[in-house]
Amino acid sequence: VNLSKYKGADNPVENVSWDDAVEFCRRLSELPAEKAAGNVYRLPTEAEWEYACRAGTTTKYSFGDDASDLEQYAWYDENSGKETHALGGKQPNAWGLYDMHGNVWEWCQDVHGDYPSGAVTNPTGAASGMFRVSRGGSWGYPAGYCRSAYRFRDYPTDRSYYIGFRVCLSPSGK
Repeated sequence: VNLSKYKGADNPVENVSWDDAVEFCRRLSELPAEKAAGNVYRLPTEAEWEYACRAGTTTKYSFGDDASDLEQYAWYDENSGKETHALGGKQPNAWGLYDMHGNVWEWCQDVHGDYPSGAVTNPTGAASGMFRVSRGGSWGYPAGYCRSAYRFRDYPTDRSYYIGFRVCLSPSGK
């Protein structure tokens, strides 16, 4: 069942909880063809999401630091008309990934918590907590919320017209 408010064959799914997104990944992984191929799908960790969004950059956005250029890459409160839009309608980042900024927040696998102190490589979220992480900003939020490093949190049971998800294929089914 498509719970999205803004329906369209190419629109991002939204109005899904973290629990819904995890269940989708589980069911996708259980499809006979996916299972036979050894494919396991899941939500990206927060670190994986940011790495993919940044596409090798260290700037505020994947395209630089100037928020006035965001209109070329994202649907956000100033250009969205207060709704989602078809995927791929804006420019991709340097790695060819579309809609990493704006359109819909994207659930991440991690529990929201403080970042670990010191340098870490590919960290995972907090061991426990009430909230899950979402990243990327959305059609209804200002440019600053679409920054590569901006993180949001919601209860895993929350559904919103602002939140969707993207899946990743786990290497070696991890």
